[in-house]
Amino acid sequence: MDNLFEAAQHCLAVCEPDEKTALTHGTAAAWRKGRLLPESVRAPDPIAEPGRPRRLRLVAPKKLPRRRVNSRQGHAALLHAICHIEFNAINLAWDAVYRFRDMPVEFYDDWVRVADEEATHFNLLHRCLQNISCEYGDFEAHNGLWEMAQKTAFDPLVRMALVPRVLEARGLDVTPGIMKKLEMCGDKCAVAALEIVLRDEIGHVAIGSHWFKYLCKKRKIDPETTFRSLLSQYMTGRVRGPFHKRARLKAGFSEDELAYLESVG
Repeated sequence: MDNLFEAAQHCLAVCEPDEKTALTHGTAAAWRKGRLLPESVRAPDPIAEPGRPRRLRLVAPKKLPRRRVNSRQGHAALLHAICHIEFNAINLAWDAVYRFRDMPVEFYDDWVRVADEEATHFNLLHRCLQNISCEYGDFEAHNGLWEMAQKTAFDPLVRMALVPRVLEARGLDVTPGIMKKLEMCGDKCAVAALEIVLRDEIGHVAIGSHWFKYLCKKRKIDPETTFRSLLSQYMTGRVRGPFHKRARLKAGFSEDELAYLESVG
C-alpha cells in the first residue's frame, strides 16, 4: 500500500488494540521514510464507526461506573477510561489524515505523528491496566469523542477547533489531578505514563491550534471570534474549568481565549 489515505483508512478500521497500535507505528514509519503519498484516488467515505474491540460496550456517560481510586474496581475503571480516551485519539488522528484532503503536507506530518504518539500512550496505559489484571474492553465506555468527530467531519477548521482545542485540551486540565490520585494509591506505572501523555498532549493541542489558525487565516476570518462562535454553536454548557492555564498557553491558546473560557466555564 503506497497511498497515505488508504493506509489511514486501514488503521482506522482495525479493531484489536495490539494490531491497531502496531499498524499505526508501522504506517507512521512508512510515511516518515517517504513510502506513502497523500494522493486522492477517490473521495473519503462518509464517517462511520471506527474499529474498536468488539466486546467494548458503549453506553451513555451517566451509566459509567464510578472511578474512585480507593477501590480496586474504581482504580481499574479510571485506568480503563483513560485507555479509552487514548484509543479514541488514535482513531481521531487517523481520521484527520484520511478525511481532510488537499491540505499542506505538513498537516499530514503532524497528524501521522499524533497517531503514532497516541498509539504509544495507549500501549503504556494498557500495560498499567494489565498490571491490575484488566484489559481494555472489560468496562463500559462512552462515545463522546467519536460523536464529535462525526459532527465535524464536514470541515477541518471546525474539527481543529472542537476536537484538539476543546475535547482533547480538557486532558491538559484534568491530568495533573488524576496523577495525584494515582500517586496516592501507589500506581507508579500510571503516573509515569501520564507524565509522558501530558507532555505530548500539549504538543497535540498545539497542532490543533496551529491548523485552526492556518485555516482561519486562509479564509480571512478572525480565529478568536470564530472559536467563540463554534463553542456557542456546539459546546453549550459543556466547557468546564478550572483550566490549566500554563499548559493551554503552551498549546496555542491566547490570554483572551482563556479569559473567555473562564467566563463561560
